[in-house]
Amino acid sequence: MKKVVVTGVSRGLGRAMARQIAALGHLVLGCSRTECHLLKAPHEMAVLDVADGPAVQRWAANLVARHGAPDLVLNNAALINRNAPLWEVPHHEFAAVVDVNIKGVYFVAHAFLPSMIEAGQGVFVNFSSGWGRSASPEVAPYCATKWAIEGLTKALAHELPPGLAAVSLNPGIINTEMLQSCFGESAHSYATPDQWAEKAVPFLLELGPKDNGKALTAPN
Repeated sequence: MKKVVVTGVSRGLGRAMARQIAALGHLVLGCSRTECHLLKAPHEMAVLDVADGPAVQRWAANLVARHGAPDLVLNNAALINRNAPLWEVPHHEFAAVVDVNIKGVYFVAHAFLPSMIEAGQGVFVNFSSGWGRSASPEVAPYCATKWAIEGLTKALAHELPPGLAAVSLNPGIINTEMLQSCFGESAHSYATPDQWAEKAVPFLLELGPKDNGKALTAPN
């Protein structure tokens, strides 16, 4: 049984991954900004904003004290701006996307990686996007954060000791609320999160030190 940390478990990919991980017999230690009763004990669901660094640190310390270092961290929580050219994106909206998509990833890494390094094993997956490797109009803030995740993850991979891995993951195009905000009705032509998770979760659970530094794309 693996101990798997999943951020953003209340909806979309996070919710689907948590359910599939649990169904495969692994322990899910999840968080989301809103209360989530997705899974019952022994799994744990916490109300947490990953953009709140001190709160993330307390959450991680509590989990590590009781369960030990996680085997897999799925840094999934993210926001996207409302479709608009960059000069029309409100300051507060740009800041919120950066706070969750970049600072949140850093806070989770800062909180969990020391215990994983001490344990000498573990995989840290930072969720990127097709828009972390390309770009489209009206989602510039989101693109900027996901390009940042690609660079952050590659640098982290160079820093980790043997036995650990840092990976960036493009999940592909999935019919989530986030995609619907960009694609509108055409989002419904893509796979649902649950359909995606059936293939993606076994793939993620098999990641190991051999994958350190890779920019991967989930199977579809």
